[in-house]
Order: sequence, then C-alpha cells, then structure tokens
Amino acid sequence: MTQRSPGLKLLFVCIIGFVLLVPLVMVYALVGDRQSQSEVAQDAITAGWGGEQTIAGPVLVIPFNGTSTETETVDGKARSRTVTTRQELFLSPSHQSIATELTPDYKEYSIYRSVIYDSETTGTASFALPDDLSRFDVERGALLLDQAELRFGIADPRGLTDGTSVKVEGEKQVLQPGNGPRSTGGAGFSTPVKWGGAAELKVDWTYGLRGSKSFALVPRGGETEWTVSSPWQHPSFVGSFLPENESKQVTADGFKATYSGITNLALGEALVTLEEQGPPPPLSADFTPDRMAYETPPVADTSDVAAIRLVEPVDLYSQVDRSVKYGFLFIGFTFLAYLMFDVVGGARVASAEYLLTGVGLVLFFVMLLAFAEVVGFALAYIIASGAIIGLLTAYSAAILGGWRRAGMIGGMLAGLYATLYILLSLEAWSLMIGSVLLFVALAAVMYATRNVEWSLRQDEGAEALPAA
Repeated sequence: MTQRSPGLKLLFVCIIGFVLLVPLVMVYALVGDRQSQSEVAQDAITAGWGGEQTIAGPVLVIPFNGTSTETETVDGKARSRTVTTRQELFLSPSHQSIATELTPDYKEYSIYRSVIYDSETTGTASFALPDDLSRFDVERGALLLDQAELRFGIADPRGLTDGTSVKVEGEKQVLQPGNGPRSTGGAGFSTPVKWGGAAELKVDWTYGLRGSKSFALVPRGGETEWTVSSPWQHPSFVGSFLPENESKQVTADGFKATYSGITNLALGEALVTLEEQGPPPPLSADFTPDRMAYETPPVADTSDVAAIRLVEPVDLYSQVDRSVKYGFLFIGFTFLAYLMFDVVGGARVASAEYLLTGVGLVLFFVMLLAFAEVVGFALAYIIASGAIIGLLTAYSAAILGGWRRAGMIGGMLAGLYATLYILLSLEAWSLMIGSVLLFVALAAVMYATRNVEWSLRQDEGAEALPAA
C-alpha cells in the first residue's frame, strides 16, 4: 500500500468529524431532557408554596336591572316582549397606586432548586361613576349600589398569607374567597360594598403573597402606578409594559422600579364595561435567560400585563446548551492540529486515533452537564475541561511521538476551553470573537500548508510507504 496523500487524509478527517456529529446531537438532546426534568422538579418544589403570581384589581361590580327584548312565535306569529334582567356593570378605578416588596429565597430538593419569594402588596384606589352612564344604556337609578362587590384577582390564592385586609372608606371589610376578576381566571377574593355613588369610593388594601419565579400585575383603570422593590439582583422586566428607565435601579443591593402612566388609553379599555375583560396572555413557557420573551396569543380581548422575572444569575442548562453548540469547533480545531502534525510535521495519525480523540472531546460536554447539576457550572467546567485536557495531552504524546507536540495540543485545548468560557460569559460579543478566531485559525492553516500538495493521487515517482 502507498502512503495516503494529504488530500485523502483531509477527506478522512472530514468524514470522521461528521460522524462525531451524531453523539454531539445526542448530548444536545440530553441537555434538553435534563432541563425538562429540572422544570418538573421545580414545579414539584413550589407546589405547596405558590406558583408564578399575577395580581389584578380591584374592580367594582355593580348589579343593575336592565331590560331586553325577546321575540317568540305564537300560532305562527312573532311577538316581542320586554323583560327585566339582572345584569352587571364593571367599574375600574379612576386611579390606583400599588407598592410591592419581594423577598426572594431558594427552595431545594435533591440537586434541584427553585426561586421562591414572599411578597407584601399594599395599594389604594378610587372609584367614581361617570356622568354619561346613558351611553352604555344604563340608567343611574337602575344601579343596585347597595349590592356592589369589590373583586381582587390572585392567580394562585394558595400563596395568600395572614394579614390580608381591605378597607372601604376606612372601614375594614369581611372578605370572601373566590369570585375574582376574569383577568386571573376568576381566582382571588371579594367583598360586598355599600356605596351611595355620589362621592368617590376610596379603597385601601394590603396582603401577603407567596410565589415563585415571577410576579405580574394586570393594570386597569384610568391611571395605574406600580412600584416594585426587592433585594434580588437579577430581575428581568417583561410584559406589555416596562418601568421607566429613570426610575429603574438595579444594583448589588437589589432593584427598584416604578411603572407609571399606564392609562386606560394605553390599555385600550373603558372605565365602564358591561362585559368583564378576558384573561391575560401567559408568560412564555420556554423562557430562558437567552430568550426573555413574552408571547401574546392571538386573542383580541386579553388584558396587558407588567411582569418581573426573578432570573437565576447562572442558568446552568442554558450555559451547557450554548457550550454544546460550540462542540464542533473543538473537534475541528483539534483535528486540524493533528492534521498539521500529520501533513507538515511528519507524524502519522490513524483514523481510529482521530475518532478516539473526538469521542473524548464529546465526553467533555457530558461531564460538564453531570457535574454542573451537583457543584455548579463554573466548578464543573474546571473539572471537566481539566480531565479532558489531561487525557488528550497524554494520548497525544503517544500518537504524535513526544511530549513536546503533546504539550502544544494541551496548550491549544486549554486556550480553546478558556476562550469558550469567555464566549459564554460575553454573550453580546460571542459571535464577533468566534468569527475572528476562526479567521485567524484559517489564516494560520493556509500559511502552514501553502506548499502542501493536496492531490488525492501520489505524484509519479513518489516513494511508496506504508499507509498511516
């Protein structure tokens, strides 16, 4: 057998590289599976505490006696009659001011943990009947103001703690469970209210609420102001409304944000309606720090939401997921180094040695995932990269014929792993840095192989040597 030409060696290396894509894709799928298991475990952790909370209200519901026309057929003749029906008028506050304090913590089970919080929400609101009720075909005298009901929405009422209090004109009210606004799916609490309707109705409330991961508000009324503060250092502000940049403060001691100027014009909702607003769009189920999205389904009557996510400072699954995407670059750079020693340096590297080296590089990501779930991403990265660098450096000493060449491989791998960690940390610059490194690597290979004959067939007269 004759010695393989440089072009044929390059072809075999490319084939082996593409074969290694199969286990790399399997590792990528493994990361997704472990992330799904983590989400299930987090839901189990917070099951007895409280889920992602959305609050709404208050809204004042006033029953009234309305009239409607019914048509019936008797003896083949259509007859119309007017009947009196009990209907409801939904009145939003002309102004409301809400303040929320979030106190976060972690709740753990086995290797999993979830962000939870205690919250304290206080607020004031004022209601006033408009002068143009007739525009809604409602007569002021038909309103049953002594049978009005004040409704507050809580997405997960299991999280309510002691101390819930509602005062109307300074008088504490008796609260009833359930019967909340539709904007929270009917969950929450309510209280009957007697109101004359002539003057403004003043409402004050406070309640403690436990939840996890996120806290959201469904604003409604003529004007809504919401102030949120917390010692959490990594908030993500999402939803249809965002806090004002001037009022938003995120420091090492936590964050404070104010949502102001949310009017009924911005919401596209009248203060008085005869049909209650529908539920709000849900927060994206596949949220990650890499994808802080807020997906709105195609529903026309949904309410807008202002929400805050308590984001984990390091989401290990998203970090591992992103690192796996760079896996083929690790394989490519390492194979390229071996090929240069083979073609330019005179070392002989067999196809099986390329394959075993590639398997070792893929194993790094499995080790990274396994250790990250136990000791955290940063320490897991050090452990996994150190193990693979040591393994492949020792193996390279055997296949390349010396520790000097193996040291170059080890140094290259150390540089690659260090670069990858930087790329994972500098998300905004990762594409630019990666493209520059690829350009430098390509230029180096072009320079090193500028005199190499890549023909797949040996030149006539070339000395026959055993195959690599």
